[in-house]
Amino acid sequence: MYNTTIQKEWFSNGERYAKEINEMVEFGEKNGWENWKGEEPEDKRAHLASEVFELLKAANQNGETELFREQFPPAHSPIIPLMKEKSQSIEQLHFISDQKIVFLTGTSYEKRQAYVLDQDNITTLDESIHAIGKSKQGNIFALATPGKISLYKGWNGEIINEFTLSETEDSGITEMTPFNDGNKVLVVSSNGIYLISKEDKKLIHPINEDNDEDWTSQIDMENAALSHDNTYIAVGDQGYDHRILDAEGNTLGAIGPQSSYPHFCLFAKDDSQLITNSCHFYNGITIGINSDQYVGADIEAYTESDDFTFIDEEMRVYAGVATKDHYILGDAYGYIKAFDTKGNQLWRYFLGSTISGMTVSDNGETLWVAAHSGILHKLTLNKGQRDTHIIGNGKHYEEFRLLIWKDEPQAWKW
Repeated sequence: MYNTTIQKEWFSNGERYAKEINEMVEFGEKNGWENWKGEEPEDKRAHLASEVFELLKAANQNGETELFREQFPPAHSPIIPLMKEKSQSIEQLHFISDQKIVFLTGTSYEKRQAYVLDQDNITTLDESIHAIGKSKQGNIFALATPGKISLYKGWNGEIINEFTLSETEDSGITEMTPFNDGNKVLVVSSNGIYLISKEDKKLIHPINEDNDEDWTSQIDMENAALSHDNTYIAVGDQGYDHRILDAEGNTLGAIGPQSSYPHFCLFAKDDSQLITNSCHFYNGITIGINSDQYVGADIEAYTESDDFTFIDEEMRVYAGVATKDHYILGDAYGYIKAFDTKGNQLWRYFLGSTISGMTVSDNGETLWVAAHSGILHKLTLNKGQRDTHIIGNGKHYEEFRLLIWKDEPQAWKW
């Protein structure tokens, strides 16, 4: 059904490229990158991208996406030229139930649109929603609309709380996490990190320790995490070290960066460890400290210590999830990688473009990963790789990827 010349070139070149990249990465990891003397493999299929994209759209319209996927396994590198005008960030992914998630397109400073993805069907939500959060336990969802946050018990469940927001707190929410009881929300923005409840709106990061008159709460690379039991909060940004706080926002300890700038943090699923990532350009270092150190933590910047564990020394982490016994982290280069709490890398899997969001099903079997490419990937973990075009050693099966691009009439399933 397809132009055999294009199909053969796409398939054979893609297979060769994946094989060569995988061999190079495996060599670099085993023997050190300084010992790699070969050429870096090149994916030379960009000239096919426009035609393949048109074929993809036709396959969607004709209900032939499965056949198309077999004939034209998806790839990142060749379609980069198409992304320049069409890509957008996909963020704030949250698992709802079964095969259903909610997510947003657009960054905190852009006009956003919220969607529900159920299996491979997308539903557009009310355009006034500009941030979505979900509690670590208890299935509480928070929806931010202009001037307020509404909390629901379950997706589409009963409303249990509403909090008003001033312009400062509502000016582009990077992320938000409701507390498990629905009585408070942790709100992260470039105007600061806040604890918001009916009674109070408390700026918990940064803090003006020196009572500086010119001080501002404006921050960059703002990031925060709430422990699963809601006992602890971790906060950080480009200008201030990561701090561990109690549930009221009081400082308990500090974690200095081991690379240039504090960039990401996440608690283990059982709260037994907190990992913090600091970045330098596109790379970074992630360390972990154990829960018995949270109170009184005092990790010195750029100094090796027995008080922390190196989890990873490569990734600039943009998104991550904690599963039963490990972390899955997404980086600036488009890789997702899994690490245990001792810093052993369990697997790596390449998707492409900076990873911008991630959520995992409650049973730990399905992972949804989004990127600044405007592509949302759905993976069944540990099902085995789907084809010979996968870059990485993770044995995961990509069910599909959705190209949710600007100025397109629909999301295209690949």
